[in-house]
Amino acid sequence: MSEILDFDKQGGLVTAVVQDANTRRVLMVGYMNREALDHTLETGHVTFFSRSRQKLWTKGESSGHYLMLKSIATDCDGDALLVQADPIGPGVCHNGFESCFYRALRNGEWVKTEEKVYDPDAVYGAGR
Repeated sequence: MSEILDFDKQGGLVTAVVQDANTRRVLMVGYMNREALDHTLETGHVTFFSRSRQKLWTKGESSGHYLMLKSIATDCDGDALLVQADPIGPGVCHNGFESCFYRALRNGEWVKTEEKVYDPDAVYGAGR
């Protein structure tokens, strides 16, 4: 299954773009190694490899805002994945937004394009 994927190109990782399976909105981008991909396929919970913590993490393990796997596709180079998932919870972004892509460049400035859908301090604790 993973033989078509090129984990070597990015030091053992492939980029994983996560899209809402129903709305098709891009929710977030993460990275998967073989173990994260296998865990995702085994459990149905989208799991990534944290580059900063150097360990696996399942989206929603601390917030309850899981991503339930619907499908996975790869690009022509085998170094990126398109993960379609059903988001569980009000938002995916750890800053309290539905999507991590809540800012847009307008007239040379980054502006918020939506309001928060949950209080991240209440979910992750203040001073996170």
